[in-house]
Amino acid sequence: MQNKSLTRFSSIATLIVVTVFGLSACGLLPEKSDETKTWSAARLYQEAQSDLANGSYESAIKNLEKLENRFPFGTYAQQAQMDIPYVYYKQGDQAQALAAIERFIKLHPNHDNLDYIFYLRGLVNFNDQINFFQALAHQDMTERDPKAAREAFDAFKALAVRFPNSKYTPDALLRMKYLVNTMAQYDLHVAKYYYRRGAYLAAANRSQSAIKEYPDAPAIEEALFVLYNSYDKMGLIELRDDAQRVFNKNFPNSKFTQVATDDSHWWKIW
Repeated sequence: MQNKSLTRFSSIATLIVVTVFGLSACGLLPEKSDETKTWSAARLYQEAQSDLANGSYESAIKNLEKLENRFPFGTYAQQAQMDIPYVYYKQGDQAQALAAIERFIKLHPNHDNLDYIFYLRGLVNFNDQINFFQALAHQDMTERDPKAAREAFDAFKALAVRFPNSKYTPDALLRMKYLVNTMAQYDLHVAKYYYRRGAYLAAANRSQSAIKEYPDAPAIEEALFVLYNSYDKMGLIELRDDAQRVFNKNFPNSKFTQVATDDSHWWKIW
C-alpha cells in the first residue's frame, strides 16, 4: 500500500515539474518582434507600394492597415484607406474590396478622388461579372443571375451622373454599353431556353423584357425573332404579325430571316 502511494506521489511530482518547466521555457522564448514598429508613415506606405508592385497583396494589406492604425490622421492615412480596396480588388476579394470602398465613401464623402472610388466600385463588380460570363461556357446561363453585371452598371452610372467630367467617366460609359448587351444576352438566352422546352409564353415574356429594358442592344434582333416565333407557336396571329412587322422594319436583312422558312431547324443556329 505504501509503495503505491509513493508511486502516485512520484508521478504527480513529475507532472508538476514538467508543467513548471514548460511554463518557464515559454517565458524564456523571445517574443517575435515587429520590425515595422519604428517605421514612419512614409516608410510603411513605400513598403506597401513595393509589395503591391511585386504581387504580395497580403503584405501590402498588412502594411496599409498598420499605417492607418498608427497614423490615423493625415494624407498617408487617407491614401491607405483609398489603396486598401484596390489591393483587395487585385487580390480578387470582391467582398472585402466593396466593404472598403463603402467605408471610404462614408469617411470621405467630399474627397477630391471620390470619382476614382466610384470607378473602382464599378470595376470590382465588372470584374466579377466578367468571371460570371466566362464561367457560362461550362454552365447553363439560366442557372445563375447576372447580379454583378447590374451592380457594375449602376456603379458606373453613378459615376457618370455625379462626375460627368471625370477622367474615368469615358471608360465607364464604354463599359456600360458592354454591360447593357451582356444583360440583354442573358435575357435572350433565357428566352431561347424556354422556347426550346416548349414554354412559349415564358419565352415571349422574357423576349419582351429584353426588348423593353435594352432597346438599343445588338441582342434585340434575335429577341424580336424569338418573340415572333413564340407568338406563332401559341397561335397568337395578330401579335405574331405585329412582331414580324417590327422585326422586318428594323432588321430587313437579318440572318434569322434566311432560316425562318424551316421552322423545325431555325433555332439550331443557336
